[in-house]
Amino acid sequence: MTNLTAVKNIALVAVISAMAACTAPQPGAEFNDPYEDTNRAVHGFNKGLDRALVRPAGKAYGAILPDPVEQGVSNFAQNAGSPGDVVNNVLQGDVGGAFTNTFRFVINTTVGIVGLLDVAKAIGLEAEETDFGETLHVWGADEGAYIEMPFFGPSTERDAAGTIVDLFLNPLSYVLPSPESSYATFAKAGDLVGQRDRFASTIDSILYESADSYAQSRSLYLQNRRFELGGDNDALFEDIYEDPYDE
Repeated sequence: MTNLTAVKNIALVAVISAMAACTAPQPGAEFNDPYEDTNRAVHGFNKGLDRALVRPAGKAYGAILPDPVEQGVSNFAQNAGSPGDVVNNVLQGDVGGAFTNTFRFVINTTVGIVGLLDVAKAIGLEAEETDFGETLHVWGADEGAYIEMPFFGPSTERDAAGTIVDLFLNPLSYVLPSPESSYATFAKAGDLVGQRDRFASTIDSILYESADSYAQSRSLYLQNRRFELGGDNDALFEDIYEDPYDE
């Protein structure tokens, strides 16, 4: 079985699962959260992992790496993920987004020194980031029940299926030889640790200062995700990874 065939099979399973198995909400319920007991247990695990490992790693990452180096890692990770965005753009029928992300990838990979510099953004070409969860949304899959995934955090049944597919969707992981094919993964992990430090005050306020960190995380995730997908444009939302002091 070729890598392309494997990806197609994974995508097919995800589509079938997302469209056929999404849990319908209870009438009148504010949140579709039938797995709350399990979700809270997973949230407790994720919170303990953050306290013991992720938050200290984020502080060390921010203290050790100079800002330009940290920004370079973030740029490289975003650029390496662009081909996956292009695939999702195409699957969504978003020709403009596919062109923009392809052009960005070419510019940043060449002029931007394999993506360490975001030259495309400097000339006004902003990334149009997307994922397979959004692709499923475009294809008509329901949101499904809210779930919290170990390590990955807040999600929904539809977005969880999308997360699994996205792990295999980036063409670079199949065309680059080893160990080059793993560089993007390490850069993405480093960028996530860096985000934990950059947005520490916001994340800490949710996880450690709110009366119910689970309910707070659930509310913010669902509002922000629905806003991103255009399903709740009038709702107030706050991205849990958005720095409130970032201009």
